[in-house]
Amino acid sequence: MADQLTSPTTDSPTAGPVALPDPAAPGDKRVVVAAPRGYCAGVDRAVITVEKVLDRYGPPVYVRKQIVHNKHVVENLSARGAIFVEELDEVPEGSTVVFSAHGVSPAVRHQATDRELKTIDATCPLVTKVHNEARRFAREDREILLIGHAGHEEVEGTSGEAPEHITLVQSPEEADHVQVKDPTKVSWLSQTTLSVDETMETVRRLKQRFPLLQDPPSDDICYATSNRQAAVKQIAAHSDLVIVVGSANSSNSVRLVEVALEAGAKASHRVDNAGEIDLAWLEGVSSVGVTSGASVPDDLVQGVLDLLVEHGFPMAQEERLTEENLVFALPPELRKDLKNA
Repeated sequence: MADQLTSPTTDSPTAGPVALPDPAAPGDKRVVVAAPRGYCAGVDRAVITVEKVLDRYGPPVYVRKQIVHNKHVVENLSARGAIFVEELDEVPEGSTVVFSAHGVSPAVRHQATDRELKTIDATCPLVTKVHNEARRFAREDREILLIGHAGHEEVEGTSGEAPEHITLVQSPEEADHVQVKDPTKVSWLSQTTLSVDETMETVRRLKQRFPLLQDPPSDDICYATSNRQAAVKQIAAHSDLVIVVGSANSSNSVRLVEVALEAGAKASHRVDNAGEIDLAWLEGVSSVGVTSGASVPDDLVQGVLDLLVEHGFPMAQEERLTEENLVFALPPELRKDLKNA
């Protein structure tokens, strides 16, 4: 994937640094904000893609599904002229359509061709990697156990790459009962936004039953998902409450709540923004941890930190686990049009 990399971009208006003044804690209260958090490279690429398409071609621009799973991002892009549709038959023939970061199946690509749509593919390159692995395993006539959640767009896209070879496994418990045709020719893949610990437990159980289970060349769970889960573990153990900013349909945001609780947080809740915080959660709480999912602009995190200050908590201290410098180039079809503009 080396040709996907480019220098860091700074032109996304939806992302920005959280202000972290020097802490001046009243009493013994403490607020810690996790890092890394928020936008990952794939989300940043997808959002900028829609923004650039709107700038280049003008509205309306159609987007199949939510470009990323965050309602505030979708609302902001809608206000600029993006039209989000569930399926391509809602898109007028000959129009421009952007595929979301979660990827699509070959059937969707064929439908776009049949309808003479100009397509711009904002699929995260890490999801594309999983699609490539699915096709390779299928060519080798291997059965693929896909660890993921039924109905998730990413799972639907990956399953569509090799439907006759893929069986979905949704939990460690399902791993104990899944059946395969030939235990000597079976491989596993996973959705990129799952709980790292739960996925590894699922793989462990699968390998107990199928010792010849073949791993993918590298972990399918994306670096951003892994980093955000590790970062929230770091703050959860000393937090009475962990607030996760992210939308309800964001798999990686929902997982952060689960990971925080498993790592020792006394309570954890997901909110789309500060307005969804129940002030009763703050009663009797002295230490609060804050983080956000990979599709969340940081101004929403700042809103949560501001609310905490308004209710007697100190300015936040950041606990950084690692730096993230990965950036993906824009889709090649868009880069070409921008170059020729």
